Amino acid sequence: MLDPKLLRNQPDDVATLLAHKNYQLDVIDFKNLEKKRKKIQIDTETLQAERNAKSKQFGRMKAAQEDTAQLKKTLDVMSQQLKQAESELDMLKKIIENKELDIPNIPHKSTPIGKNETDNHIIKHWGTPHAFDFDIQDHVALGKLYGLDFEAGSKLSGARFTVMRGGIATLHRALTQFMLNLQIKQGYEECYTPYLVHENALKNTGQLPKFEIDLFKIQTNNETQAHYLIPTAEVPLTNLAANKILDLAQLPIKLTAHTPCFRSEAGSYGRDTRGMIRQHQFDKIELVQITHPDESFSALEEMLCHAENVLKALNLPYRVAALCSGDLGFSAAKTYDLEVWLPGQQKYREIASISNCTDFQSRRMQTRFKNMTGKIELVHTLNGSGLAVGRTLVAILENYQTNEGHIHIPTALQPYCNGLTILK
Repeated sequence: MLDPKLLRNQPDDVATLLAHKNYQLDVIDFKNLEKKRKKIQIDTETLQAERNAKSKQFGRMKAAQEDTAQLKKTLDVMSQQLKQAESELDMLKKIIENKELDIPNIPHKSTPIGKNETDNHIIKHWGTPHAFDFDIQDHVALGKLYGLDFEAGSKLSGARFTVMRGGIATLHRALTQFMLNLQIKQGYEECYTPYLVHENALKNTGQLPKFEIDLFKIQTNNETQAHYLIPTAEVPLTNLAANKILDLAQLPIKLTAHTPCFRSEAGSYGRDTRGMIRQHQFDKIELVQITHPDESFSALEEMLCHAENVLKALNLPYRVAALCSGDLGFSAAKTYDLEVWLPGQQKYREIASISNCTDFQSRRMQTRFKNMTGKIELVHTLNGSGLAVGRTLVAILENYQTNEGHIHIPTALQPYCNGLTILK
């Protein structure tokens, strides 16, 4: 969440910045709530001080064996008044906190200003899309030849689920192992995490309460708290540092994990429903860094390179976009998208997002560190894909197809494919 002091002291400035993210902050409402909070808090503190003074008086009178009956009645009344005032203050603080949880992060000054994805800035191209001299097929048509079975997935689980068999399953596994190994070589610690998390973990990283409709919620009979299937390994990896005060020497922390990701894709009906582009379940290699605040934006550039290296090793043409303010995710202050070339669609499609969330998540998680002077500060958190496995599989099928419908396996993947060099 945003710094409450910033919201209290500079609500108009915050509102201006959030407007760039297409979020309208109700400044008048916040000012009124804050005014009310201040009054109740002052009244509560004044009442507390008065009761404390009378409690001391009561002690002196009792020690002197004076009549304390009337004073005791007064203290009882004041205690009830204080209890009511504290309850009202706590309730108001909770209302303010719930409103704060719905407010997105502020765009960083280096983020381009814009309304939507059409205003994103393309900052780099790598590789040249292959010019095919035959009629190409998209991944759906190619996948049917090699074990990509959308019909079986639909029968088992419904729309937007997929079954992979044979060569496709081998290629998917090979991609996972290759990507994970590459990120380990680039300095990330491999982790294995639960695929189910409690509500607090999702609040900490910003998926709850605002985006509950996008999650799969599981309520079991013997659990008082619901579980959610993770939408990304960002959630468990980042939460490994929740409620901790880290030593400066521990930073930066670099973590990676391969997990399935589960998303309801609410509101996306009719968009990218063909094939594997937008699934309810897909695999991803996640990258997370927890850094010193002064180093988070250099870490963002580093993480972008780490994700790019996957596409370079696979020789897949791509471009990098700096997302504009209106296209940023809820928790992000700055984001880069990696977009891979898909011949079947004749366009670049997102395959990874790399984001700096600054102290937005760490304030929710209370993840801090001791700086050089011993002062406690909030860390910065970053996350990204390295990469989305399914979309990378789509890119390989379409970019490495032959006139005969065969699929060449990229050289970097061949050691993971049991000797296969081509799918026929």
